[in-house]
Amino acid sequence: MKNVLIITTGGTLDKDHDTYTEGLVLGDKDASHLGELLARGRCYYPREIALMSKDSLDMTEGDRIAIMDCIAEQEERAIIVTHGTSTMDQTAQYLDGKVKDKTIILTGAMRPFAIGKSDAGFNVGGAVIAAQTLPAGVYAVMNGRVFAASEIKKNEKEGRFDV
Repeated sequence: MKNVLIITTGGTLDKDHDTYTEGLVLGDKDASHLGELLARGRCYYPREIALMSKDSLDMTEGDRIAIMDCIAEQEERAIIVTHGTSTMDQTAQYLDGKVKDKTIILTGAMRPFAIGKSDAGFNVGGAVIAAQTLPAGVYAVMNGRVFAASEIKKNEKEGRFDV
């Protein structure tokens, strides 16, 4: 088995309900729900790095460069990046071809982990398996499917990712 690293960048997976504003908010980069999500699944072996905590709509080219640099610096060959779903495709396409000897999986959630009935656990679990078994390249794992970087498409109307 490959050693797995998970890099958190924010997105809906890590949003919380703010009772004051009644909105969804992100905490600081060290407030990720990933640890609790992995513990619930008894998945104890991935190493974690909290890189940033951003809504993907606010991702910049500089953020994508930071993600790429972080990936390149790591010794693990199986790397998962938690990411907001709105611009996951853009980040995957940015990374595609830049890191040739690693399997990079982007994943996230359509509903926050903290408020229940979330797809986060299912998607992260699929990403952990995909990172260990797929060949080197950049992919997204969402809704029980694996998408190559060039094929990622969010279906806003249906609330899922489609080919």
